[in-house]
Formats: sequence, structure tokens, C-alpha cells
Amino acid sequence: MSFISLIFGIFSLIGLFIAVIPCLGALNWLNIPFAILGAIISTIALVKAERGHEGMALIGLVLCAIAIVAGSFRLFLGGGIL
Repeated sequence: MSFISLIFGIFSLIGLFIAVIPCLGALNWLNIPFAILGAIISTIALVKAERGHEGMALIGLVLCAIAIVAGSFRLFLGGGIL
């Protein structure tokens, strides 16, 4: 499950980088819920991980959090969230 959370984190960060391209900012409306789902999966994986094996789940959680915060900020700047 930790590997899945890492994959979610990587894909949400890739989606964030694609959404930074001008005229593709609306992609954040799809990327933010995807990153939230990834953060939920990462949290579950972090709780279920054995001691000393929670690295990938933690990295996935951090990547999803970065995608959520940066994507929301980008939507706020572009007028997508008023």
C-alpha cells in the first residue's frame, strides 16, 4: 500500500506541473481531488506500516500535500477559487 501512495504522490505532482502550463490551469480541478485521494491512501498506509517501513507512505503524503497546496494556490491566483 505504501507503493501505491508513492505512485499517487508522483502522479499528482506530475499533474501539478502540467497544470502550471498556461491555459491548462483548469486541470487543477481534477488534480486536487486526485491528490486528496492520494493523501487519504498515504495516511492509511502510514498508519498500517510497520515500524521502520513507512518511508514511501510518508513521501507520498508529502508529495500529495504539496500538490494540494500548490494547486489550490494556483487556482486562487487564477480566479478559479473566489
